[in-house]
Amino acid sequence: MTPLHPPTPGLPRQTLFPRGLYLILDPAVAAGRLLEGIARQALQQGIRTFQLRVKTSETGVFYELASTLAPVIHAAGGLFIVNDRCDVALAVGADGVHLGQEDLPVAEARALLGPGMLIGISTHNLVQALEAEAFGADYLGFGPIFSSPTKSHPEPVVGIERLREVRARVRLPIVAIGGINAANIKTVVDAGSDAPAVLSAVLAAPDPTRAIDELMIALQG
Repeated sequence: MTPLHPPTPGLPRQTLFPRGLYLILDPAVAAGRLLEGIARQALQQGIRTFQLRVKTSETGVFYELASTLAPVIHAAGGLFIVNDRCDVALAVGADGVHLGQEDLPVAEARALLGPGMLIGISTHNLVQALEAEAFGADYLGFGPIFSSPTKSHPEPVVGIERLREVRARVRLPIVAIGGINAANIKTVVDAGSDAPAVLSAVLAAPDPTRAIDELMIALQG
């Protein structure tokens, strides 16, 4: 499957970014569960945006997972984002990349990826969010909103009030991240997140299918 087509002239790429749950797929958190199976089930339950996060220096491992997931997600009309790796995103025809503060700058990533792919940037404060928007990011990751067990060296928790502050100052879609679950997801959406990201709330749940159902119900309020 091919990645997103370049947007119509005058139509920003970020308008293509879906609202709703943003599911991060990480084999380290899935604890042996096949990511492909989780993605297929999540697609059936209505999730449309996925990010593959693989914290390994082995490009082949990352590529194999991405090349397996991309056609599954695209066949169901989903959006597939690759974390950190522009080369892997290009190789598998992903729809975009998600970059951290210490990864490639937006301009350099855009030069590699071309005009049609989405670029998301992780931000942790208002200054970083404003810079990401000014430099041409298509959407923001913002957090951690709450404490999260999936980061070995997490950024300080920013909280709901900082999310509201960023929402008031930027026009880009915001993917809130960090400790989001069925109990707090509606609060996150009400504070301005277009697409709250979940990871351990699904991948580490005893029953991922039930966890997604609970998240989707809570998201609707």
